[in-house]
Amino acid sequence: MDTRANTVDAVLRRSARRTPGRTALLFADRTWTYAELDDAVSRTAGWLRTLGVVQGDRVAAYGRNSDAYLLSFLGAARIGAVHVPINYALTGEELAYLVEQSGSRVLVVDPALAANVEALTQRPGQVVPMRDAPGSLLEAARTGEVPEIDVTVDDGDLAQLLYTSGTTSKPKGAMMTHRGLVHEYVSGIHALGMTEHDEPLHAMPLYHSAGMQLFMMPYLAVGATNHLMEAPDVPEILRRIEADRIGALFLAPTVWVPAVNHADFATRDLSSLRKAFYGASIMPGPILARLREQLPELGVYNCFGQSEIGPLATVLQPEEHDERPDSCGRPVLFVELRVIDDEGRDVAPGEAGEVVYRSPQLCEGYWDKPEETAEAFREGWFHSGDLVRIDEQGYITVVDRIKDVINTGGILVASREVEDALYTHEAVAEVAVIGTPDDRWIEAVTAFVVLRPEHAEGFDADALIEHAKARLAKFKVPKAVHLIAELPRNQSGKLLKRVLRDKV
Repeated sequence: MDTRANTVDAVLRRSARRTPGRTALLFADRTWTYAELDDAVSRTAGWLRTLGVVQGDRVAAYGRNSDAYLLSFLGAARIGAVHVPINYALTGEELAYLVEQSGSRVLVVDPALAANVEALTQRPGQVVPMRDAPGSLLEAARTGEVPEIDVTVDDGDLAQLLYTSGTTSKPKGAMMTHRGLVHEYVSGIHALGMTEHDEPLHAMPLYHSAGMQLFMMPYLAVGATNHLMEAPDVPEILRRIEADRIGALFLAPTVWVPAVNHADFATRDLSSLRKAFYGASIMPGPILARLREQLPELGVYNCFGQSEIGPLATVLQPEEHDERPDSCGRPVLFVELRVIDDEGRDVAPGEAGEVVYRSPQLCEGYWDKPEETAEAFREGWFHSGDLVRIDEQGYITVVDRIKDVINTGGILVASREVEDALYTHEAVAEVAVIGTPDDRWIEAVTAFVVLRPEHAEGFDADALIEHAKARLAKFKVPKAVHLIAELPRNQSGKLLKRVLRDKV
């Protein structure tokens, strides 16, 4: 082992050396100390090696939150394998694409999702259970000798492929190195004031970069006791805050909204909560106001970025919310940013432009996509595709997305992907998909459809929603379909999606 190694699994190992008997993780009825969790990582790493996984191989993980899911990431990292987290809502062709495009040698799957894998026409050579089954990862992690792992992993090696939607219909795998992720952990710890006493609750999906890389891993780095939930169930979240005296909580605004509006929010004792994190979009003003009114000692943090940067780029601190409630804050410790115009020149304060980054947190590019990599990394900067304004103090505010994606519940959905699915219906002549403001989802996937003349009379738009359900993950299915006579276009024929947004 390199004595200078700075890998993601070493983050846990250091905490285990420092506080071996401290509780690291609680999930369901299981409790892990830091020493026990570190041993389980080594057992998981050894188990993966018995499956034939070697350094550089991709290991895909398809499941809901669990201690086993966390072990799939850390165990792969310990032997230099590359973890591929897959959204558990994906099925069919979408699931198959990520497994095949990543070239995953092994797919670790929750038994509850096994039928989705069995339905694939092509599967990896090894499909193994994550938990709750004989021969599972969790079973191997909990019992037996702790093997000596003699693999030398460099911090420049890949640790994870984080798939993110872009302007095309196919996701891109951002290649994250150990070095990039560890830098991101330090940025998060510094900007969010994370400590071992925070008592965080993790309810958002670990397959998402925010859940795993911005909150779970940094909190393991500082030696906190981490409470993990399988899914973000609002009544259970509020119960757990009261029962377990939770001190820190990250939720997407789409979960904060129903949580603050829930009847239990006013009756539960939530006084232990000291830090509330949100990201991916601006928190609705009334929700933020009620949260701060009910819990006056609460510090609220707005976290902004994207998967390609780990995902944290900027933070708006609690004391900054009153003066700049719409801002995403300023760059974190290891991020440098500029806001530029179409010519690559810095915009003046108050003007809008694309935010570009330099940072050791950045991905190495997109897996097996050299053209997309070259397009994103040019002139010495990573081009985010986000349109923002910057003020004289360096605070940024998001205006729009240059890339044609929809931010629904904190997950990016390519509009073209939804359009392609709707175009397969025989009644559709033209379709345009946009994101429209939504109190819960922040942006709702919304379709505008021009029908073929022979299908126009008496056609039910709900039939298109049912058609999409059979072809897309649930979160990509349009919340509404509007039938219109023609799509708005300019004189050159370019589709004007902004006109559609104005209609809504």
